[in-house]
Amino acid sequence: MYSKSLWEKYTDEDIQKMMEFAEGYKHFISVGKTERACVALGVKIAKEHGFKDLWEIIKSGDKLKKGDKVYATNKHKNLALFVIGEEPVENGVHILGAHIDSPRMDLKQNPLYEKEGFALLDTHYYGGIKKYQWVTIPLALHGVVCKKDGTSVDVVIGEDPTDPVLGITDLLIHLSADQMQKSAAKAIEGEDLDLTVGTMPLKGDEKNAVKANVLRLLKEKYDIEEEDFLSAEIEVVPAGAARDYGLDRSMVAGYGHDDRVCAYTSLMAILDIKNPKYTACTILVDKEEIGSVGATGADSKFFENTIAELINATSSSYSDLALRHALTNSKMLSSDVSAGVDPLYMGVNDPKNAAYLGKGIVFNKYTGSRGKGGCNDAMPEYIAKLRKVMDDNNIYYQTAELGRVDQGGGGTIAYILGNYNMNVIDAGIAVLNMHAPMEIVSKADVYETYEAYKCFLLNI
Repeated sequence: MYSKSLWEKYTDEDIQKMMEFAEGYKHFISVGKTERACVALGVKIAKEHGFKDLWEIIKSGDKLKKGDKVYATNKHKNLALFVIGEEPVENGVHILGAHIDSPRMDLKQNPLYEKEGFALLDTHYYGGIKKYQWVTIPLALHGVVCKKDGTSVDVVIGEDPTDPVLGITDLLIHLSADQMQKSAAKAIEGEDLDLTVGTMPLKGDEKNAVKANVLRLLKEKYDIEEEDFLSAEIEVVPAGAARDYGLDRSMVAGYGHDDRVCAYTSLMAILDIKNPKYTACTILVDKEEIGSVGATGADSKFFENTIAELINATSSSYSDLALRHALTNSKMLSSDVSAGVDPLYMGVNDPKNAAYLGKGIVFNKYTGSRGKGGCNDAMPEYIAKLRKVMDDNNIYYQTAELGRVDQGGGGTIAYILGNYNMNVIDAGIAVLNMHAPMEIVSKADVYETYEAYKCFLLNI
């Protein structure tokens, strides 16, 4: 049903299911604060639901058949899951595609230094952030350190209740006269987003003794040296778990709703699919926040190569033409979030074409900016089919644009998959505080989107 409140639709039993589903989601984003963590958790969940490693099946020379469930990973940062359908893969795949990277800060390759008795870590922010939102809040370190001997060390500091947290300091209001005259974009400079990590000097060291003490602690806990930062990937994220938001507990507050809320619902949807007519797929990708570039972004060949392997593993012969047919015949929901209407900032939206919390999955015919620059523009024939599927299954949905025409805009992975000539539309969940350290979503929208994704995989 179009543009109706879910709270009028849901029974007490529905609300109980919604609340239970939200608990699983809160755990997912509390643990999965990096791409690697999301993939590791996704693989664990997939295995628990009977999915097998596609690469192991390929190595064994076995063929895939209807109903088989497989997954494939790429460089610890991509995860693709498939349930083999009745129709040949060449006839198309039904795809849910989400990204699992979120705005944050990354440690530089030479991050650790000492200044005025403080040990600090130098950072470079990742994706679009309001820099002033990231100061004076508790922060944590998540990532991996790869050593020259081939071993790697997982690092998580700031999440356990017994852990210390880190943070970025800001000027006290009493001395901020000059700073307060700057624009919001300039009040905090990118090069000033450095984390304070210590003030205690190592006894016996006269030079950089505080830095030396931090290195001693890292050596004791993780057996890493300063030079190991050269081959490390450490992300700086908000510390703490996702929480219920609102006195009525109708929302979830947490880091990384964009776009892990769509990643989780897409993952959960495919776990429930059995014996689909067309092969069902959920693909989770990296690097969307910086242009979907590189070996783990949506613009890489990982997905195309995996579909090629799938064709080869499900048919007696493989051809490049079959691969092209499979991609062209596929249908996709680019599972990505949309900007929810905030009652405090109504002026940035066209109210008739905006996403509201509690009204279900959001379809964005196009994203882009201003004159639709950089967007995927979905075909009306495809939208009509989606409308019918949603209505036939009593799924509540809404349509939206990303703000007023000249207000700004944004992009997703939709146009990249659209380049294969497949039908693609953005479909996800309305979010408040998007790209902030704490984002907000409606539990009702999360649950309804999960139901919508299942309907798409089975019925489109």
